[in-house]
Amino acid sequence: MKKIVAVTACATGIAHTYMAAESLEQAAKALGYDVKVETNGAIGAENVLSAADIASADLVIVASDIKIDPIRFTGKRLYVTKSIPAIEDAKGLIATAFSEAEVFGKKGSKVGKVQIGNDTEKTTIFTHLMSGISYMVPMVVAAGLILLIANLYAFQRDDLGRIVNWGFDTQTQMGFLMSKLFYVGQIGFKLMIPLFAGFVANSIADKPAIAPAMIGAYLANDPDFLGAEAGGGFIGAILVAFIVGYMVKGLKKIKFPKLIQPVVPIMIIPFVATGLITLIVLYVIGSPLAHGMDAMYSGLDTLNKSYAGAPIIIGVVCGAMIGFDLGGPVNKTALVFGTAVFTDTMAKYGVDGTNFVPQTATQAAISVAPLGVWLATILFKRKFSQDEKVAASAAFGMGIVGVTEGAIPFVAADPLRMIVANVAGSAVAGGLVAATGCKFFGGIGSPLGTFVGYVEQPIPFITWILCVCAGILTTALLIGVMRKNRTTITSK
Repeated sequence: MKKIVAVTACATGIAHTYMAAESLEQAAKALGYDVKVETNGAIGAENVLSAADIASADLVIVASDIKIDPIRFTGKRLYVTKSIPAIEDAKGLIATAFSEAEVFGKKGSKVGKVQIGNDTEKTTIFTHLMSGISYMVPMVVAAGLILLIANLYAFQRDDLGRIVNWGFDTQTQMGFLMSKLFYVGQIGFKLMIPLFAGFVANSIADKPAIAPAMIGAYLANDPDFLGAEAGGGFIGAILVAFIVGYMVKGLKKIKFPKLIQPVVPIMIIPFVATGLITLIVLYVIGSPLAHGMDAMYSGLDTLNKSYAGAPIIIGVVCGAMIGFDLGGPVNKTALVFGTAVFTDTMAKYGVDGTNFVPQTATQAAISVAPLGVWLATILFKRKFSQDEKVAASAAFGMGIVGVTEGAIPFVAADPLRMIVANVAGSAVAGGLVAATGCKFFGGIGSPLGTFVGYVEQPIPFITWILCVCAGILTTALLIGVMRKNRTTITSK
């Protein structure tokens, strides 16, 4: 019996990682292969491949959206791809891998996006960005939830549930504790940007790039250092990360004397790169970036306040992006944009000046696709097979906790109609929460978000649920209207 070993990973390390692993395991077993899959999720590597597992394997598959070091697979037939092909058609992927895989380590050969025999890895900018995001997500969640707890205590409401005051009474023990928790949450958001930059640079040039990129990104977001009113935000962090990454990559090519080679990666390169990026931030990119970001956020705020329809349009666009590719580049771009606008404006202007619209819209839309297809199987039972109804139950479980990827199997089976339905419903949810003035502070993006988290809204609990459910219903109805024949989703 032939043996397959695989590694799966995605940007956030939450959904795609494990869906790809499960799909590969089921497909390999159905095809009669022995299989073991290592997952590199947010919790770290699980079901790790041992040296014996790799040695006995006939084929290695890496299905990853982030950088995975392939050195341990030297001498084995290796096929590299993204996580989505493994989720959508694992059987087809395995067949392709057996026919196209090449022996890793053969000089000059190419395996997927990895060039063997030189120092260049042909990865995309998106791959590097996703690597940074995968490390950033746990800090976002941890800091966001701590900030959420403090906010819940700080907001004071009237009898109708409307916010009338915000602040901490530090004269009481609870007020003192919550004020400190709020500070901890702010620190998490402040460190999140350097962390992101450090691991984007790490994806480009490995460990020597982490420290210079983190320091550079911190400086690019320090108004006191820049002599400006604001920092460079995520745009500054991205720019610093790529400058440092390719700078370090160039420094690594220098042939240093053998005497100092042992300290080059831990002393020489970090020192030189940190000094250079400090000068670049201080004299070249820092101040223009800071002023540009401040102008952008002020412009967004002015747009929202001056034109009644502006928040709705922004909400519709951000929501539609969430439903377009279900965890793919467009979806992640919207999520990162929403998080960046929220965290940057929160840090710079405080709660009263925070721009909530993009983040609120993306979080409202994030569960629409999986819950919409689940609802469609309830409302239009005759248009779905039994297998599809079972898959819809799984989609419900993922959607209710804000994992949009639950709808991927349905999109793979019927892409055109499903994408139209998902985009429309997600746009409705995003537009409605913006129109009603909902403000998402933290928690999970689904109907449960109003209970498991904090959402400021006109009618407590009700407004958020109705807005999200309107999007879910829109998707379900469009699926039901457009769907003509049953499209059985088989196990991958």
